[in-house]
Amino acid sequence: MHVQTVSSAPINSRGGQESYLLLTKGQFGSRELFITWVEGAPGSEQPLHTHVDSAQVYVIVTGSGLMRAGDEEQQVSAGTLVFIPPGTPHSIRNTRTEPLVFVSAASPAFDIESLPEELSYRPQ
Repeated sequence: MHVQTVSSAPINSRGGQESYLLLTKGQFGSRELFITWVEGAPGSEQPLHTHVDSAQVYVIVTGSGLMRAGDEEQQVSAGTLVFIPPGTPHSIRNTRTEPLVFVSAASPAFDIESLPEELSYRPQ
């Protein structure tokens, strides 16, 4: 068994959102999954970005926000799963006064080093 906690995970900061990298490519021998726990402050928004070869899901844990994927926009809240096909530009904005928390999973896993500069990895 392998365990990674939010408190000891590396952090990727972008647009007022803190992404805790719970499972990255190669970690614990994983090759196919990339998992993050994301906490977004009120009004925070990820830059619009794309994962060319990876499908991604967002599962909203608490709070709510506006999800953009391709040409679509939709309000999302706790208990919602959003599927984003590979190559689809996407972002999420916290539209409330409480934190937005979600889990993001991507497959196949992408390399941290391949992220655009504004999404750069910074260890905790």
